[in-house]
Amino acid sequence: MDLAFLKTLYQRPGPYASVYADLTRTTEDASKAAELRWRALRADLEAQSAPRSTLSAIEQTIDEELALRHSEGLVLFAADGEVVHSERLPGPPRTPQARVAPLPHVLPYLAERGERFPHLVAVVDRRGGAIDCVTSGGEHRHIDVQGDEDYPIRKTKAGDWNQSRFQRSSENVWKANAKKVAHEIDRAAERCGAEAVVIAGDTRARTAVLDEVSEHVLEHTVESDRNIHVGDPDLEAELSRILKLKHAERVMAVAERFDRELANGQRAVAGLPATVAAVRNGQVETLLLDDDPDS
Repeated sequence: MDLAFLKTLYQRPGPYASVYADLTRTTEDASKAAELRWRALRADLEAQSAPRSTLSAIEQTIDEELALRHSEGLVLFAADGEVVHSERLPGPPRTPQARVAPLPHVLPYLAERGERFPHLVAVVDRRGGAIDCVTSGGEHRHIDVQGDEDYPIRKTKAGDWNQSRFQRSSENVWKANAKKVAHEIDRAAERCGAEAVVIAGDTRARTAVLDEVSEHVLEHTVESDRNIHVGDPDLEAELSRILKLKHAERVMAVAERFDRELANGQRAVAGLPATVAAVRNGQVETLLLDDDPDS
């Protein structure tokens, strides 16, 4: 997991207040229950001598989130009277808690967040395409690509006058539009660092685009074999399946490498003392943590 997005968290002198709030509202008195759960966390922060200005900033953020009713859970980190980082969770946190410490308590957040793979989805047709790319930090960008050519976009029916000339012209239009879409896919994939690329849409257009994208993009590309459109639930399901596979592949690769290096006894260590020593010596490339709230 790339933790670069956490850098801004550590630019304050502290102390930090870390809050994992359960905002679930599933019953008639849900709003009152969610508010009571927050009051309990607030009391925990007060008991740990959280600075008044920091506590006020957290309370304002929680109150706004309760009013908006947009999430089932919220994680936030605050310091020096300001909420430095916050993120909505798809569900309640596994362990609601509030902590005041010299540094932010990020491990539960990383476990809740999971690893996010930068990815790109392109839905193409013979006139152009729609591209959506998402970075590892969750930033989303949408790009609509309009082909430079749109006539003639369809081949003529058999027997039409001058049929072969129009058919050749249609093929040229498709190729020109596909080349433009492929160029934009290459640029977008590079910008967001896409590790997974899904290309869907018109069958002939997909083939033409795949012929034009770079080898690097092609290595990460999965072609959807159905003519689906932007917003189609099947496309979302396909993307979710691919990202889960990517995550599983990465976990297995890292675990296998760790086991191999640990057996060799040179490039891997296990256990707290040996790990702390490696961190102090600046010798850590990858750190594996037990995903256990009590760990």
